[in-house]
Amino acid sequence: MATYLWAIGLVVLGTLISSFAPVLMKKASGRITRNPSSFLNPNLIGSILLYGLGTIIFIPALKGGDLSVLYPFVALSYIWVSFLSVKFLNEKMNRLKWIGVLLIIIGVAFIGFGK
Repeated sequence: MATYLWAIGLVVLGTLISSFAPVLMKKASGRITRNPSSFLNPNLIGSILLYGLGTIIFIPALKGGDLSVLYPFVALSYIWVSFLSVKFLNEKMNRLKWIGVLLIIIGVAFIGFGK
């Protein structure tokens, strides 16, 4: 089966949206206690909703191509999370992290071109 560009675009969009979820989850983690009501934290609820939205976007993309081509694009979420962590959590990127980002981009490109 040929993999359509729109399907790849949906997967990339889904990973971008889902990548905001771990950032919210990290923010929520500081407020989680043994008290069950602490799980009603807006950041935690937001992270669950974003994961769900990313999945809902990913599902129709599966109709547009081979899973073996589309699923590796999910690895882009590691890149998005790295950048979002720098922006919203004031984390730092070092040389090894940049090398990792580059290797992910190369790997996804090889799989994408191999469709």
